[in-house]
Amino acid sequence: MPNYQSPGVYVEELESATRPIEGVGTAVAAFVGFSAHGPLHTPTLVTNWTQYTNTFGEPAPGTFLGHAVYGYFLNGGGQAYVVRVGGAPGAGAGTSARAELTSAAAPDAVAYVATAKDTAKGTAARGEVTVEVTDTAAEGAPQDAFRLVVRGGGREEVFEPVTTRRGRTNVVTQVNATSTLIELAEAPGQGALADRRPANAVVTLAERPGAEVAVNPADYVGSGADRTGFGGLEAIDTVTMVAVPDLMAAYLAGRIDRDGVRAVQTAMIAHCELMGDRMAILDPLPELNPQQVREWRMNEAGYDSKYAALYWPWLKVLGPDGRSMALPPSGHLAGIWARNDETRGVHKAPANEVVRGAIGVQVALTRAEQDNLNPVGVNCIRAFPGRGIRVWGARTLSSDPAWRYINVRRLYNYVESSVRIGTQWVVFEPNDKSLWERVIRTLRSFLFTVWQDGGLFGETMEQAFYVKCDDETNPSESIEIGRLVCEIGLAVVKPAEFVVFRLAQLPTGTALSE
Repeated sequence: MPNYQSPGVYVEELESATRPIEGVGTAVAAFVGFSAHGPLHTPTLVTNWTQYTNTFGEPAPGTFLGHAVYGYFLNGGGQAYVVRVGGAPGAGAGTSARAELTSAAAPDAVAYVATAKDTAKGTAARGEVTVEVTDTAAEGAPQDAFRLVVRGGGREEVFEPVTTRRGRTNVVTQVNATSTLIELAEAPGQGALADRRPANAVVTLAERPGAEVAVNPADYVGSGADRTGFGGLEAIDTVTMVAVPDLMAAYLAGRIDRDGVRAVQTAMIAHCELMGDRMAILDPLPELNPQQVREWRMNEAGYDSKYAALYWPWLKVLGPDGRSMALPPSGHLAGIWARNDETRGVHKAPANEVVRGAIGVQVALTRAEQDNLNPVGVNCIRAFPGRGIRVWGARTLSSDPAWRYINVRRLYNYVESSVRIGTQWVVFEPNDKSLWERVIRTLRSFLFTVWQDGGLFGETMEQAFYVKCDDETNPSESIEIGRLVCEIGLAVVKPAEFVVFRLAQLPTGTALSE
């Protein structure tokens, strides 16, 4: 207390007994992928589509990052961190010598993309690598077979007969197995293309702006010390969801296999579990049918985490050329999570929401097919007549029933982060009953707000939550080592996933009052 020496009126400021806890943000996405421009391995904040294009450019051919970020903002996203991977500064990242082979049936559609191999980049840069497609003259060749010839650096590689069908004659399989000049890949986003048979033509590989997709799983994972890949996101406390849409672009381009996809997605989950304040939104492999996606989720991938969610199938959206393209759903779903948080709150399951910007789904499924997917944590996206395309699932990939629903995990993330940040003032305070009472009042005030907002179940505060910080949680042994322990119990609301109306038929003439 001040030592007053002379008569007068003195005003003293007293510290409030309750320190308010401000709720943290719940809707900040992080996207990892490829772009033609922008800083490498540097989490860069963007808050709208114009800001993204000014920094990273328009969506690069053969990539999904730009389309996913666009879908995020379109569906209600407000802030996002973008991490560009796939190249090294000063090493020509973002430039590649390549050529596009258009479809014979649809001249405006790209069927395949040919990219120069490292051993042929110098030759390609001089415009000396060409790819020629002609009809085949091979005896006994299938009707849809054709001839592909690659020339460059004084070499000529002939592939005949080849087809677009799966199997040993597949043109991608043949070229990538033996060519020393190019790699060939199906053009991303053209999964619905009826006929991939390329048109007869001669095209020249040329260097052009594009995203470098020659990455391996380690590029995505990165390093926390070097601030690369997922490791670069460890320093961003505000991130609450992580998506890697261009993992599927690398897979479609043949630069990463199914084991690589699983390795990257496992690393995504590990990152979210390590941080404890964010969730991974996983994309499935492209063009899977209901049985295949169940097999992928249960046996091949086998994920089990309360910090991850999987959505299927892929979405159909309009591409930059005005044509339909297939797109991994993670970007649009991140936007829906953000929109749901803004309009209803993080406690509301982000489901039964319209997917803005989607004109269709890659696979239309039935209720019977979803009956096999929903129990194993595959959240389906379905098209309903008169109701649009909607998210029709809200489960995590956890086998623990306590953490079955996305909104439960995200509400706990919200409460835990808010409490951790809002109680920093407690550190180094005298560990006595007075402090315990102040902590209780502070926490009860915050949880009361969560309950009032509809995040907790119960008619009274006592039913909705409890806070315990006393001699029982803080024995003398705990106090001696400088520890304060406070227990919090929450009755979290669960979504009405199965709505059942039971109808009974009354005998004719039966009074309703009976």
